[in-house]
Amino acid sequence: MTRRRTTASLATASLLLAAMAAQTPTPAVAPSATPSPAAPPRPGFHRDGTVLDPNWFPIGVWLQQPANAAKYRELGVTLYVGLWEGPTKAQLQDLAAASMPVICHHNEVGAQDQSGTILAWMHNDEPDNARGRRFFGQQPPIAPAQVVADYEALRRLDPRRPVFLNLGQGAAWDGWHGRAGRNGHPEDYPEYLRGCDIGSFDIYPVTHPHRDVRGKLEFVARGVQRLCFWTDGKKPVWACIETGHVDDAEVRPTPQQVRDEAWLAIAAGASGLIWFCHEFRPQFVEAGLLAHADVQDAVRTVAAELRALAPVLNSQRCDDQVEVLVDGKRSEHVAVRVHEHGGELHVFVAALSREPLSATVQVRGVEQGSVRIADGSQTPMPGGRFVVPLPGYATRHCRVRVR
Repeated sequence: MTRRRTTASLATASLLLAAMAAQTPTPAVAPSATPSPAAPPRPGFHRDGTVLDPNWFPIGVWLQQPANAAKYRELGVTLYVGLWEGPTKAQLQDLAAASMPVICHHNEVGAQDQSGTILAWMHNDEPDNARGRRFFGQQPPIAPAQVVADYEALRRLDPRRPVFLNLGQGAAWDGWHGRAGRNGHPEDYPEYLRGCDIGSFDIYPVTHPHRDVRGKLEFVARGVQRLCFWTDGKKPVWACIETGHVDDAEVRPTPQQVRDEAWLAIAAGASGLIWFCHEFRPQFVEAGLLAHADVQDAVRTVAAELRALAPVLNSQRCDDQVEVLVDGKRSEHVAVRVHEHGGELHVFVAALSREPLSATVQVRGVEQGSVRIADGSQTPMPGGRFVVPLPGYATRHCRVRVR
């Protein structure tokens, strides 16, 4: 993720051990598809990185000032990820006052904190990238074996909290040149992911400078799919979503593109999102998201949808209950995610292409039933089959009832 890095803390840890032009968004899913729980959900993780409360969905912001926690909470943000040169006592006090939990580095202050604000520990950002001057450093990436060793050290220091790892864009795009000779080596990534409980990555296609990626929102979904594959589907996978200019002074994602990236990640299997708020051009702005009211509205809406759907998305996946075809065959241009919850089959289907397509969903072993697509009406599903029209980069939530 870039670009202001938190301070390394495992040296301290070893001492302790020894001693994402504005436009109106088109809903991707029905905001009222599943009622929100009455009581506020309990934030937190099991040791393996899964959530304690199925009604809670992790929506983070990357490396933001605690002073803005109340503003981010109003946008539906549920945790901070990273603290600049922290955690410090003041940062943790500010976050606790705002009821905002955090994932941060391990240091002496963090180890002694008893407030419950710290939910998980984290590695330094993007160890898979070259080290040195920004993207063009010539020092090799941190070796996967070192990441695993650091992870094991953190586990010895704190057996209760999970460990979070964010990887760079090479996790989604083999053409990324910023790995000092390790670009085009995706075999590194399963090894990196052995060193965490929650795996994450970042790629920002709207503001990306390279023609192979720029404007291709499917790279967000591809990255999620790859991390899910590399972890055998056994670890939570998160995705970072651009919300402003990042490194492009002229372009920033529209509200619709922010929504599309977020829901593409979810349809591909993400169990958490992180809003990347920094802008480095035309000038440095840490809280860039807070400067764009249109994107704030989109972020707030996505958060409400995810809060409503958290019990579904946190339930066990059962993707094998359906088959999805495009033009009569399986297609790499769709992502599918399926959950069974509340007596219904919840099928999320997304178009991994800017071109519209039509997906045919076959529910296996079913002859009769009905389906409601997004916020539409319940319609018959003869032969257990229904068609989902998908505009470019759209995600649709289909609720299936079987008779």
